Amino acid sequence: MAAANSTHAETAKYPDKPVRVVVPYAPGGTTDLLARIAATQLQSALDQSFIVDNRPGAGGSVGSAFAAKQAADGYTLVMLVESSHAVNPNVYRKSAYDPVKDFAAIGNIADVPNVLVVNPKLPVRSLAEFIALLKANPNKYSFGSSGNGGLSHLNGELFQSVTRTRMLHVPYKGLGPALTDLVGGQIDVVFDNIPSSAAMLESGHTRALAVAAKQRLKLLPDVPTYAEAGYPAMNTPSWFGIGAPADTPQAILATLNEALRAGLSRPDYTGAIEKQGAIPSGMSRAAFAELIVTENDRWQKVVKEIGFEKL
Repeated sequence: MAAANSTHAETAKYPDKPVRVVVPYAPGGTTDLLARIAATQLQSALDQSFIVDNRPGAGGSVGSAFAAKQAADGYTLVMLVESSHAVNPNVYRKSAYDPVKDFAAIGNIADVPNVLVVNPKLPVRSLAEFIALLKANPNKYSFGSSGNGGLSHLNGELFQSVTRTRMLHVPYKGLGPALTDLVGGQIDVVFDNIPSSAAMLESGHTRALAVAAKQRLKLLPDVPTYAEAGYPAMNTPSWFGIGAPADTPQAILATLNEALRAGLSRPDYTGAIEKQGAIPSGMSRAAFAELIVTENDRWQKVVKEIGFEKL
């Protein structure tokens, strides 16, 4: 009983010092932007500083492995996103962390639609025309990615599998350089997400042919979803959530989830997310934990089905 009372006393005053939010990717990307929006909301709701700590490397492995080893006291949080916590663990022969067992889910922040973007000089204006072009010219066209084994790479491999087409893969050190070469015509297509492609799409430097979303986007009302185009296997938006090291006290996790979901009633919070082309999410802890498990199972099957050789 004394131990239980001690634990309650510790969690009742949480947080009483700054909280670190580990982002396993470089500053400026979608994960970083959404982490900072969530940190601002948590800081406002809990009246304590939430400080973003970028620790990029190995497709999210470096920061995620670091966070998993920190004290489970609620003062180290970590972004749990599809790339680092569903794709990455299934494409490496040996992962530095278990995406389910090593972390406690707090909540999903937002879902981010993925988008297939091409150089506008490519002689296609629809997904059907693009697929026909690829089938007529196997391995003539190339797609860029953020690097071997990343989400953009795997989405490209999945696309080739479901459309029965073949392209050359060109890995980059991030999607920024890939998009630059897409605009320059060095590559022909990138499987990106809306936040990093929005400006180029609006300016006409790139063209969207399909989006992975439940419905058409306000930003791209004339662009069909993959499901509409007949490829439902591609129609899954990416998720960007937050968690903590495993064994973090349940009361702390509940406090954080409640504070995060409280932001859904604030136009400044939801507006900041929507400005990134993302869709605010109000998942419970249990629902987010289930999503991580389900998505790991899905990507494990995808990796096997497309014959991806693990790194």
